[in-house]
Amino acid sequence: MNKKIAVIKGDGIGPEIVTEAEKVLNKIGEKYGHTFEYTDVLMGGCALDATGVPLPQETIDVCLASDSVLLGAVGGPKWDTLPGNLRPEAGLLGIRGALKLFANIRPAKLIPALASACPLKEEITKNGLDLVIVRELIGGAYFGKRETYTDENGVKHASDSMAYADYEIDRICRVAFDMARKRGSKLHSIDKANVLDSSRLWREVSHKVAKDYPDVEFQDMLVDNAAMQLVRNPAQFDVMVTENLFGDILSDEASMITGSLGMIPSASLGETSLGLYEPIHGSAPDIAGQNKANPIATILSIAMMLR
Repeated sequence: MNKKIAVIKGDGIGPEIVTEAEKVLNKIGEKYGHTFEYTDVLMGGCALDATGVPLPQETIDVCLASDSVLLGAVGGPKWDTLPGNLRPEAGLLGIRGALKLFANIRPAKLIPALASACPLKEEITKNGLDLVIVRELIGGAYFGKRETYTDENGVKHASDSMAYADYEIDRICRVAFDMARKRGSKLHSIDKANVLDSSRLWREVSHKVAKDYPDVEFQDMLVDNAAMQLVRNPAQFDVMVTENLFGDILSDEASMITGSLGMIPSASLGETSLGLYEPIHGSAPDIAGQNKANPIATILSIAMMLR
């Protein structure tokens, strides 16, 4: 097997952890007769410094021509004062949209060796924690219309639109239902349908999709209740599906209760085999360059890539 991998080492600890992951890939290739061809490209703060933009077109082109994309981390205080469209995180949003990666898969599992680091009581964790959050990745507030303006009275306003189309909800729900079938056949759909129109559409579409999966136990849950239930009884969850903003928050919460945010991988997938694989932690600039960042989340991300 020969695979082309676009490598975005990024900022902070990104280069360190990706370098370690490449060592693991090389050993896998050596052991099982595979070849991995790496092409380094820029995104994030390092791209801003080198090219003036967080996501150069060359990076998009190389990623589209590759079999997979491996990403370290982007961002840091050096670029925090830049306008939103020039911050490193804009590159992350841009690459997701350019590659049409609409499904973010984030597993959260309590590893026995980290049980003592979990902030929850043992009486809660003894029931286990092994769930997957399926997050819609290229819709909602992060990709909706946004506006900042000052009115005639000198009052400054800002707004972000949480917009979804029915087909966007349909396709992410099907990813989640298919995953639930492979696991415990239980799916919670997370929304805020008591307040938001976008969530009411989410609930309407998810219920339609559920009819095609009668073998999967399906339940709606409001996002505020889901946040509470994750720390009250995480063992009740198998697969959770939700929109972009809610998924961002809940997946970080779920990851932290495993004992370490720095141990969790993720996969961002679309309708083709091309995916982007990255740890969910940040660039940790305070320890960058010291070679003490734990690369396990990145190594687990390449495990998801190979799978």
